[in-house]
Amino acid sequence: MNRHLTAVGLLALALGGCALPSGVPGFGRKKDEAKPPAVAGAPREPESPKVERPAEQRPQVPLDESVMDRVIAVVNNDAITLAELQEAIAVYRYENKQAQAPSDELIQQFLSRMIENRLQLQEAEREKIVVDEPEIDEELTERIKKVNVKSREEFEQLIKAQGLTLEAIKKRMRDGLRVSRLIRRKVTARVSVTDVEIAKYLEANRQKLETGLSYHARHILIVPEGIDTDAGWEGARIKAELLRTQLREGADFIELARQHSKDDATVKDGGDLGTLKRGELAQDVEAQILGLQPGDVSKPYRSQLGYHIFRLESKESLDGEGLVRAQAQIREILFREKYEARLETWLKELRQRAVIEVRL
Repeated sequence: MNRHLTAVGLLALALGGCALPSGVPGFGRKKDEAKPPAVAGAPREPESPKVERPAEQRPQVPLDESVMDRVIAVVNNDAITLAELQEAIAVYRYENKQAQAPSDELIQQFLSRMIENRLQLQEAEREKIVVDEPEIDEELTERIKKVNVKSREEFEQLIKAQGLTLEAIKKRMRDGLRVSRLIRRKVTARVSVTDVEIAKYLEANRQKLETGLSYHARHILIVPEGIDTDAGWEGARIKAELLRTQLREGADFIELARQHSKDDATVKDGGDLGTLKRGELAQDVEAQILGLQPGDVSKPYRSQLGYHIFRLESKESLDGEGLVRAQAQIREILFREKYEARLETWLKELRQRAVIEVRL
């Protein structure tokens, strides 16, 4: 049994998860499986079917081969066996290099996902969704390329030696493709995002969207001379004002920075602060810089260090190409939110119509 499960794990790794039910946590999607845009946010966790037995009374999954065919759940008239659950968990543990025994929580999570998958397959059957044999052959050919074998015959010999059959693998692939097409029909095709929704989201989240934008600036730092006195600070302010006047009359900012700036970290580079992300500098300093237009020079600004003269070299904004990128990002965010909500509602409808009996 252990040899068989290890072999299944190796094969699942090679074939990209085709040996597992769709939706099992920890496994990638198939090539043809419907998926929402890849944006930030945790994946949807489906509601687990309720199990009446208290958690402390639920047994761990036994590994005795004599009970492998034991039915642990019935979904309408479709049975899920202990062997199927063992196989799914074994592959997950192999891929994630988990040596410890599966926890009760992990067992229940896998069983919940397998029940969900059966509900989707039953719905695909009712919707008469079919996958033709040539499609399966094409998919299998693509996946065999990921295995270090020279031909399909060699591949069949390999899986046969591992106690598996090609038909079993193809069935997994067929089931996955049917479910993905069902989800596209029932969920993805019914989700849309309008330009009005994008504009509304943009205005409500402009500050957050601008956080990741970058800008490039330089500065000249004039520090008070001698003891920290009012006279020293006034002298620094006057010098900064004079330098700003020179700059406005056409003086070279880089040269003046090299001659007069007291910021040792940037003086050799002509006061170059480099490319910064919004939020990296103190908020009051950043406000002085971002309030400028590219090429503009700021009024002398006093900080704890002295007086600064800033020049903005460039900045990204939510205009032009930046606006197009932001709108595309917003469309993906809103699509994912609607997709997840629609998918959850649909799955709840499937569960409500079903008769589910959990025996584990």
